[in-house]
Amino acid sequence: MVDYKTLVIGASPNSDRYSHQVVLRLLEAGIEVVPMGIKEGKIGNIKILPPFTPQKEIHTISLYLSAEKQDKYTDFIIKLKPQRLIFNPGAENKILGKKLNTEGIFWENACNLVLLATNQYQT
Repeated sequence: MVDYKTLVIGASPNSDRYSHQVVLRLLEAGIEVVPMGIKEGKIGNIKILPPFTPQKEIHTISLYLSAEKQDKYTDFIIKLKPQRLIFNPGAENKILGKKLNTEGIFWENACNLVLLATNQYQT
């Protein structure tokens, strides 16, 4: 069985944000999730970790940052060696995608919420 432990970069304590909603949906689906963002707070009962908090055994990174804000995360992401990275709408980044290709990290432009709603997240 695959462990889909997911790091959500760009997580927000604001319940109107998609990054907040996806953390809750991942929890509902029984997937271990780690929210990481610049704003302190919680999503459900999980504390939002500050950027660059060390992580282990991350399967998926779900990215909710604009391309302009992603540069400082590139090395962090590559060092985690996730199985995949999801560029959610508004986060698409061809330059980072090429770097991920070089590192053998699968990536896709997709909506994490749609993947969960259509049972495609764990495929």
